[in-house]
Amino acid sequence: MALSEQTIDHLLDVESHLRTAIKGAAVNEKPLVVSQLSKILMDVEYLREFEKLQDIVDNHINSKE
Repeated sequence: MALSEQTIDHLLDVESHLRTAIKGAAVNEKPLVVSQLSKILMDVEYLREFEKLQDIVDNHINSKE
């Protein structure tokens, strides 16, 4: 099942805010903070990509039924 438009919009907002936080942290914080923010950003991106793959698999399974 695809993510709702509302959820996708919120995830895009989160990605934007995380990128801004990473940019600021790169100048003002320790590398550990930048690393942790980057991991969160990657998790959000993985979630969106995984959801796309899951939709492809679901569509393939449903087309065989």
